[in-house]
Amino acid sequence: MQNKDHQRTTYHYQPPAYWMNDPNGLVQWKGNYHLFYQHNPDSPLHGNMHWGHAMSSDLIHWTDLPIALAPTRGGPDEEGCWSGCFVDNQGTPTLIYSGNAHGRQLPCIATSSDDDLRTWQKYAGNPVIAGWPPDLDIVEYRDHCVWREGDQWYQLIGSGIQGVGGTALLYRSPDLINWEYLHPLCIGNKDETGTMWECPDFFPLGDKHVLTISSIPHGLVYYFIGSYQNFTFTAEQQGVLDASMHFYAPQSFRDEQGRRILFGWLREGRDDAALQAAGWAGVMSLPRILSLRDGALSMEPAAELTSLRHRHHQIAPQLIECQQLISEQFSSNALEILLEIEYSGHCEVRIEDKSYPDERLQINLQETGVSIEQTAGNHQSTEQCALEPGRHTLHIFIDGSVLEIFIDNRQCITERFYHSAPQQLGMSIFSNEGTTRLHGLDVWELRA
Repeated sequence: MQNKDHQRTTYHYQPPAYWMNDPNGLVQWKGNYHLFYQHNPDSPLHGNMHWGHAMSSDLIHWTDLPIALAPTRGGPDEEGCWSGCFVDNQGTPTLIYSGNAHGRQLPCIATSSDDDLRTWQKYAGNPVIAGWPPDLDIVEYRDHCVWREGDQWYQLIGSGIQGVGGTALLYRSPDLINWEYLHPLCIGNKDETGTMWECPDFFPLGDKHVLTISSIPHGLVYYFIGSYQNFTFTAEQQGVLDASMHFYAPQSFRDEQGRRILFGWLREGRDDAALQAAGWAGVMSLPRILSLRDGALSMEPAAELTSLRHRHHQIAPQLIECQQLISEQFSSNALEILLEIEYSGHCEVRIEDKSYPDERLQINLQETGVSIEQTAGNHQSTEQCALEPGRHTLHIFIDGSVLEIFIDNRQCITERFYHSAPQQLGMSIFSNEGTTRLHGLDVWELRA
């Protein structure tokens, strides 16, 4: 039934049915990519957390595998196996996750001996950390990022300090079992970056280190770029990983090519009744490749996505005068759009099916920045980010109810939009104020 649902995606990963949220345990193992994720196998609503599992040889086409982790009755994860990560412990695949029991979450581990990581054995001594740090007044404690330095393991756990702000707590261990609390790696301001930091991710990138966190209550993902020495992180710049609250809880990993690849959870914009009727919730973002360019964060779609290109449309470079419109029609709602455009006033990029005039996705390029307005059915929303007029490249992906935009490979905006019926989309560019110069427009209809 779900495969006939026009809101579902064609080339983004999502499980066959029911609830999905955070990506977990991302790894390339023995040549194959593995995507674990938070999953409720019994309902399209949040709860009953398991670890779902999918595998791919190319980051694009995924094979669903059996549940990797499930709650154990009477165990330290009896109320859910929550978010965590994967590490290679001297050849032994190991998961570190938050086990939830009696309303408190503590770190647990599980190991596998399978080449395809299908079956996992939980450590009998779970949880491996017995309680929260006694000298801090913290508000929450969950989600894990673990890495190796020298002969020691290090772990970050997401948390928040009462009345101060979100934080990521740093631990050290010789064996993944016996952990010593060190100190907060970084402490935020509750007004600027939230009271609780979920899903911390910490990794080297170029000659710097990057910390990403998902903020409560802001609902945004912040990143910090800085220096890491002697187990101390000094943030030097800060930004938002995606301008939308639809993108959340990302995790990254380094693949065999040395790329830093990031996935995020694309949250729904529908209420529980709509999710129950649909029978599913949650989409995984496209794989984003992270790098540092001129000292700033760069994000671009994985090159593997070009293998999905099918029918190609191209519009020649041209000047679009004020109040002038150009348009093109497609026969799909799975599209890749590469738009190079220069504007001085207000330019509108509209994506719609002319048969449904009340349902439109509109990208506004203005002096104040970029905004996305969408109206579909009973859903209306606006997302926006800063951008100065000038020449810019917008790399746009549309897939069912998902829109992802990469702006100059520096900023991203994600949107969810829910058409009332299957649609064949068209695109138009309208110069509302001033002139707009189209330097290039390529559109591909995509097929998985």
